[in-house]
Amino acid sequence: MNLHIILLSLIFLSKTQAQDGNQFPGGFRFGVATASYQVEGAWNEDGKGENIWDYLTHNNPGAIDDGFLTGKGENIWDYLTHNNPGAIDDGSNGDIACDSYHKTAEDVELLKDLDVDFYRFSISWSRILPSGHANYINREGVNYYNELIDTLIANDIRPLITMFHWDLPQPLQEIGGWPNPILADLFVDYAKVLFDEFGDRVLEWITFNEPYQICHQGYSEATKAPLYAQDGIGGYLCGHTLLLAHAKTYQLYNESYRETQQGRVGITVNAMWGEPASESEDDATAAENYIQFTFGWFFNPIYASEGDYPSVMRSQIDANSQAEGFQRSRLPSFTQEEIELLKGSSDFLGLNHYSSYECARLTTDETTPSFINDMGVSYTQPDTWEAGASFWLKVYPDGIRKLLNWIKTRYGNPEVMITENGFSYAGNEQDLQDCRRVNYYNVYLEAILAAIVEDECNVTAYTAWSFMDNYEWLRGYTQRFGLYYVDFTDDDRPRTPKMSSRVYSNIISTRAINWTYVPEGFTACDWSTE
Repeated sequence: MNLHIILLSLIFLSKTQAQDGNQFPGGFRFGVATASYQVEGAWNEDGKGENIWDYLTHNNPGAIDDGFLTGKGENIWDYLTHNNPGAIDDGSNGDIACDSYHKTAEDVELLKDLDVDFYRFSISWSRILPSGHANYINREGVNYYNELIDTLIANDIRPLITMFHWDLPQPLQEIGGWPNPILADLFVDYAKVLFDEFGDRVLEWITFNEPYQICHQGYSEATKAPLYAQDGIGGYLCGHTLLLAHAKTYQLYNESYRETQQGRVGITVNAMWGEPASESEDDATAAENYIQFTFGWFFNPIYASEGDYPSVMRSQIDANSQAEGFQRSRLPSFTQEEIELLKGSSDFLGLNHYSSYECARLTTDETTPSFINDMGVSYTQPDTWEAGASFWLKVYPDGIRKLLNWIKTRYGNPEVMITENGFSYAGNEQDLQDCRRVNYYNVYLEAILAAIVEDECNVTAYTAWSFMDNYEWLRGYTQRFGLYYVDFTDDDRPRTPKMSSRVYSNIISTRAINWTYVPEGFTACDWSTE
């Protein structure tokens, strides 16, 4: 077995504690997460390709020509941020972001101070393959990630790598992006480069982060790059390609790398719990349909015994497509061979969860293709739930426990790694005593612990989003999720620990939630007002 693998295994055996009634189980792991475009900066340095977010925020089409003259490619976030800065709340971009590209040693030191078991970060496809294609590998990009991976391991922190976190190379978007089925094979080419370059030290891979957001928001409702509004069509085409890209990557790992590298490959889907808005049967059905259309869309083909898309998606989209006059369903079909390829193609279920919705039956006479009409659900959040700065984020910790139990029941209790969970403040809030975020982590972790101990849900890891304040996509720098405050007005991008970072570190070291813990330098929170 590879020496790095042995060392990593020993690291985590040494950091676990025995379980008691209020502690997370021995072997349960804690980490933090970021994404490449949101923290790295260095958007055009050392041969990196341009992505759609760079392009959109810069509003400078000439940057494409200049970039390619220096060997730099472009991805979809480059394109989006350069050419449509009005789409970003504060008109900002991720050119520098947290400048993590130049701060590897400093950031790893902060991670070590948190005492995390792992660091989840994503690789910029454009930094490795500037054109998106594997005909040319940018060695400077490889060197950057090698340095980060090696520094993490030297500090007893396991790297958990996401291959794709929304920053598609712009040249691939210009041939259609994810709705083009050829991208499944191009993604496998990219994944092969990652396995070859980093797989001797990386034991855990996530192929895609949040395919629902990539596909529905990017290609149907135009709320993520590349801002395409092909509702009821583009998202389904994207999702079909993406699922096949994942399954083919899993197959590649099994056939060519698993025996020597001994790692694991999974995929992460974001899920908001669907709570029935009333006790009616219609609303109970609506809540179930909401979960199937947003979560089951991507996990049913992998984890359900029958495979394929959820039956409710198949039947409702097929029927609507026929009623709308389409010659075939707007939801593509897998071949039987593809269904079998997808089934079981994940070593763990990656779960991002932030909030929940109340769901009710939606009836409409609309005959225009629409994801919402296909789903047949309206969903809202009660005003009584505490709100974060993000319009979609309200505090309902029961939702994550119910969701974990739904996964256990529906999919046979697979291993779940919670790969994101966190709370947003407004970008102009500089109070380091972030009691509302501390409260959020405490109540959600309590719900997760109850799901593990009382409900016997197979949850093995928890990841706080995010390690530090960063570029929040279309929201720019107007929302902050970080455990560390980043001063984006300072060229050096200094990081300052918030109260939540100290509380989270204490949870990690004790493997328990302590509501009375007050970190040095902070004052006790008044929980009666939180």
